[in-house]
Amino acid sequence: MSTYVLVHGAWQGGWCWDKIVTRLQAKGHTVVAPDMPGHGRDPKPIASVTLPDIVARIHQTIDAQREPVILVGHSYGGAMITEASEKRAEKINCLVYLTAFLLGHGLSVMNLAEQDTDSHLGGQVEFSPKGDTATVKPGVIRDCFYGQCSDEDVALARSLLGPEAISGMRAPMQTSAQGFGRLPRYYIECLKDNAVSPRLQKRLYTALPCERVFSLDTDHSPFFSAPDALTEILAGLG
Repeated sequence: MSTYVLVHGAWQGGWCWDKIVTRLQAKGHTVVAPDMPGHGRDPKPIASVTLPDIVARIHQTIDAQREPVILVGHSYGGAMITEASEKRAEKINCLVYLTAFLLGHGLSVMNLAEQDTDSHLGGQVEFSPKGDTATVKPGVIRDCFYGQCSDEDVALARSLLGPEAISGMRAPMQTSAQGFGRLPRYYIECLKDNAVSPRLQKRLYTALPCERVFSLDTDHSPFFSAPDALTEILAGLG
């Protein structure tokens, strides 16, 4: 049995992984899905959250486990796990990118997101007056993130989504061959994703080749729309 740490993406919280946590635990695995700073039940003011704050939360979670973990990142969470892996490579079995930003040294999420002309998020993100947080316009939430999800899951997500700090999205990755570069990585592409387009996903895993690329014919949120299929992929890595 394995230990999984599941890292959510922008605007979400550990709650998005509930169906996957339940399924993996039923198979006998240990699973942790923490809230990143300023999300879910974490009280930190979101505008002040930086990438080092996020990395510290992931390190804290990894350090609390009894064995090396399978570290999974969704969407923006891909950048989070990349950065976190640099200083915890010895405590990580592998990295798993779920329709996620898999970035090389010096690149940032904002760099790549702005180039993703196929994403439906273009022009649909509103920034705070100070420009330190961003929120997705309510009218496009389903189309961008939850196109194949049930009405109940979409309603739950709408009630729990929150603003995202911009600082971490602008921060360039700081990685090395001895840290992040030594770890096996896997990519799970989502072929009907309207947030991180399939074309960008392919560009990312082509630039940084993975041990294997899995494909799901789903939207941006397979933890809601295809939890059984996603669980099978993740369990197969354990």
